Parts: sequence; structure tokens; C-alpha cells
Amino acid sequence: MNRSIPPDTPDHPFARQPRFDPMPRFSANLGFLWPDRPLIERIDAAARAGFKAVEFHYPYATPAEALREACARNGVRILGINTDIGAGATGHRGLAAVPGREADFEALANQAITYCHAVGGTAVHVMAGLVADEDRAAAADVLVANLRKATARAAEHGLTILLEPLNPRDMPGYFYSRVEQAAEIIDRVEARNLKLMFDMYHVGACQGDVLTRMREQFGRIGHVQIAAVPSRAEPDEGEIAYGRVLRTLDGLGYDGWVGAEYLPRSGTDEGLVWLQSLGMSL
Repeated sequence: MNRSIPPDTPDHPFARQPRFDPMPRFSANLGFLWPDRPLIERIDAAARAGFKAVEFHYPYATPAEALREACARNGVRILGINTDIGAGATGHRGLAAVPGREADFEALANQAITYCHAVGGTAVHVMAGLVADEDRAAAADVLVANLRKATARAAEHGLTILLEPLNPRDMPGYFYSRVEQAAEIIDRVEARNLKLMFDMYHVGACQGDVLTRMREQFGRIGHVQIAAVPSRAEPDEGEIAYGRVLRTLDGLGYDGWVGAEYLPRSGTDEGLVWLQSLGMSL
């Protein structure tokens, strides 16, 4: 035995090794998966495929009672939803950081929190919106003030608020594109139920070095999502070695869900072979 290696390091032969089962746990993002059918039928399809949790983008056209009943019938948990994108000129992507739209954002936040609580969900991703460069400083202050109110309302129902930077190739003009920008907002708000949505696709497409950033931001992460970079297809192709990345996430002690938020290459069911490719399962 090499006695120069402390016994509490991963390289020591008697060190506790990271657990790979049953983590990570995958949830189906039904904003993208099974796009060829109505939302309730997507829930049925996710359950048949073996998913034990689902998440949504904008499910508001479906009555909350119907959504909750469909998930209960299929034995799947409901995770997060997005705030709606907001009315107005074409291209709005939320209003949380848009100066002058504070009242409109409050209505969207209340809608999302009420709906998420009614369906038995756990988190609301607050969409920040499109902001001109010259308005960014004011927008940051608006976002912090809006989030202080939204997190307080969400906490009354035991809900988490999530912030997700979006890469500028897919979402030009969005308020933030880098995880460090969202982390700065989280630290300013100082709410225990405000967390980072660490979407590895957006991090990879905008910044790269996913493993380093995941480690640096781990204490702020409330949810994780995955897709291939640059295609946003199943995560068994592209630039990110997801087998290694997800095992590293597990080794860090992540006990949440990993959202499968990708655009299927063809049929969703056929594309689920990516799990076997990564040596994982549902």
C-alpha cells in the first residue's frame, strides 16, 4: 500500500467509492419529448418508457387537475414548469428582468406558482426575458427585486425558483447566457429556495468546460438538464462526454433529477437507446 496517499482520498484503495446506482435519476422533459401527441398522452408515453418523473415548459393550456391526475395514474412525479413567455412583441422569452414590466411579471409568476402547486410540482423556472445591452444594469436590479417577491411567494408552497442561463446562439438578447451571471443574481437575492438550473447543453454551447463549472456551482444547483452539444439531440453524440459527466455529478453527491431535455433525432422511443450507450437506465 502506498502510505503517502491519505485514506480519505478517492485514490486510496480503501476509500469510499462514488455510487453509480440508482443515480442519476432521469426525468422526461415533455416540452420536447413525444412532440407528436397531446400533453396528457406524452405523460402516458413517458411512463411506458420507464420515466418516474416528468417536467414541462408551458403546460397551462391543460387544466391542472387533468395534468395531476394523469401523472398520478401513471405513477410519475411532477417536477418543474416555466413561467409563461409573456404577451407583447414577437420574441418575448419571459419578463423577470425586463424594466417596466414588473406588474406583468408578477402576474406570470403568480400563475406559475399557483399552477405548479396545484399539480403537485416542485419548482418554477423563471424566464428572465430579452434585454437590450444598454438596459442590462437596470435589468439586473429589476430581476433581483422581482425574484425576492417571487421566492417569498413560492416558499409559502414549498416550491423552488430556478434560474437558467440560455446560450446566445439559440436565444440572442436573453438576459444571461453564463452560469456565473445567474450565480451572481442568486447571491444578491439571498433566498434559500432560489437555485440554478444547470443545463449542460446551454453551458456547453456557450462556455464549455462543463465539469469545472459544474463543480464550481454545485452548491447552487437545484436541477440539471442535458442534451447533446451542438445538435441538442440525444446525449449520446456531440462534444460532451455525458457518461463521465453524469458519474462525476453523482460522485459530488447530487440527489436530484436530471432532465432529458433534448430534441429527438426521430422517434422519441427509438432514441432512448442513448441510455444504453451511456451505460445507464431508467
